[in-house]
Amino acid sequence: MEKIRFALVGSGAIAPTHAQVLSRIETAELAAVYSRSCAKGRALAEQFGSRFFADYQELLESSIDAVAICTPSGVHADFAVQAARAGKHVLIEKPLEISLERADAIIKACEQYGVQLGVIFQRRFSPGVVRLKEMVTQGKLGKLSFAGCYAKLYRSQEYYDSGAWRGTWQLDGGGVLMNQGIHYVDLLQYLAGPVTEVTAHCATAGHERIEVEDTAAATVAFANGAIGVIEATTNAYPGLASKIELYGSEGTAIIENDDLVYYCLKSGEQYSASAAAEQVGVSSPQVTDENHEQQFRQFITAIQNKESVKVSGTEGRKSLEIILALYKSAFLGMTVTLPLRDSLFLKELADQSTIQKGFPVNLKISALSALKQ
Repeated sequence: MEKIRFALVGSGAIAPTHAQVLSRIETAELAAVYSRSCAKGRALAEQFGSRFFADYQELLESSIDAVAICTPSGVHADFAVQAARAGKHVLIEKPLEISLERADAIIKACEQYGVQLGVIFQRRFSPGVVRLKEMVTQGKLGKLSFAGCYAKLYRSQEYYDSGAWRGTWQLDGGGVLMNQGIHYVDLLQYLAGPVTEVTAHCATAGHERIEVEDTAAATVAFANGAIGVIEATTNAYPGLASKIELYGSEGTAIIENDDLVYYCLKSGEQYSASAAAEQVGVSSPQVTDENHEQQFRQFITAIQNKESVKVSGTEGRKSLEIILALYKSAFLGMTVTLPLRDSLFLKELADQSTIQKGFPVNLKISALSALKQ
C-alpha cells in the first residue's frame, strides 16, 4: 500500500512527538507542516525533511492524505472542519474540542465528507490498560461498586506562563481537568462505563495569572450502579503517580501511570508489581511516545482498510462531556446529570474571564441562571 501522507497542523509542545512517531512508521510519511509560527514550523519541517506551509488552504490543496492537529484546543474545529471538507482524514490531540457544539461540528463534517476522525487518547493503547479492559469485559472483576481516577501532577508557574493560551477558557478550555486530567477521565469511563451524574468542586489554588482550575475533586455515579471519584491537581509537587482504581464484586484492580500494577481476584488470580521507577509525565509536560505510535498505527490501518478508528470522534467526545458537566457542577454549586443539553455556558465564561481564585462564583450570566431552572 502507498504511504499515508500526513501534515502536522501546529508546532507546539506535542507536535515533535507526532513527528517522531510518524518518522518511525513505515506506512506513513510526514509530508508537510503548517504553523502560524513560521519560525517554529519551518524549523520542525526542516528537521524532518518536510515541506513547510504558512497558508492552511494551500496545505489542504496539496497532495496530503491526513492532518494531525496539534494546535491549542479551542481552535481544533477551525482546522478540522476545513480539512474534512477538503477530503483529508483528521487526527486530533486531546481534547477533541472545548465545547460540545464545536466537537459535534467536527464529527458531523468528517461523517459528511467521508473521512476518518480520531482523537489522541494514547493511554488506551498501553498494555496495562488493554489488559484491564479485557478483564472488565470478561467480567473478571464482577459487578463494579467503585471506580476512581487520581491525577496528582505538578506544573510550575513557568509552564502556564510559557504560552498566552495556557490557562485560558477561550483556548485551553479549562485547567487540570481539560488539559491533563482528561486522559484519566477518559480511562475511567472507558473502563467503568458511562457516567450519569457528577458533583464537583474546583479551585485555582496554587497558580497565578490563569483563569482556570488547577485543583478539582468530584463524586460521580455510573450507569452500572457504581459510584466513584475524580481527583486532579497540578499542585502536587514534585508530581505523584496517576491512578485508576476499580473495585468489583469479584476483585480489585489498579492502574498506575498506565501500568496494571495490581489485581487480586476471588478466583485466585492475582498480580502485584512495584510502581514504575520513571515518572515521566507526572511532574513534567514530557510524554513518552510508544502509545502514540500504537494509536497512529491503528489510525493508519483504519484509513488503508476502511476500518473503524478505535478512538473515534464519538469516543473522544465522552470525556469532554464529563468534564464540561464537572465545570457546570462546580460553577453552579449543584449536582449535574448527563447527557448535557449543551455547553454554551462555557463560552460565556470565556467571554467574561472572571474566574480567578475559587469556585463556585456568582457569574450573573443569563444562560447559567437558566440552567438552574
